[in-house]
Amino acid sequence: MKYSDLIRETIRDFLIIFASIMIIIAVLRQVYTPDASFELNSVFVIMAFSFLGALTGLILHTRHPISENAMRFRVVLHFFILEALLISLAILLNLTNSTSSILLLVLQIAAVYTIVRLLTYRTDKKEAQQINERLKTFKKEL
Repeated sequence: MKYSDLIRETIRDFLIIFASIMIIIAVLRQVYTPDASFELNSVFVIMAFSFLGALTGLILHTRHPISENAMRFRVVLHFFILEALLISLAILLNLTNSTSSILLLVLQIAAVYTIVRLLTYRTDKKEAQQINERLKTFKKEL
């Protein structure tokens, strides 16, 4: 994979993560606290967390093809590192101050992670179909 493709995927993941968080927060605020508004500082914090989350996606990057089990291991490792980094950052910035707020943050990170993985799964599935079609045409040529 070229570095330009890696940068493009990282930016795409950042935008998906950021948009997912903003949409989830907007919906939840409309349900629970409709009078609450977004402060600019909150948007920048969400943006920083989203960017950190997208950067940890570099764990999943490989120059050479790897087995499916190795990739699954990387996905699990990525999830736990992401959880640890984001929760540590939230504690350092004093954004969470109780066990319940930390647990809520863990659940929110897991929800956004699941959304991002599902969206990227669709892209991966399309790429796998293209590779399979190329292999079929290659077999026919032999």
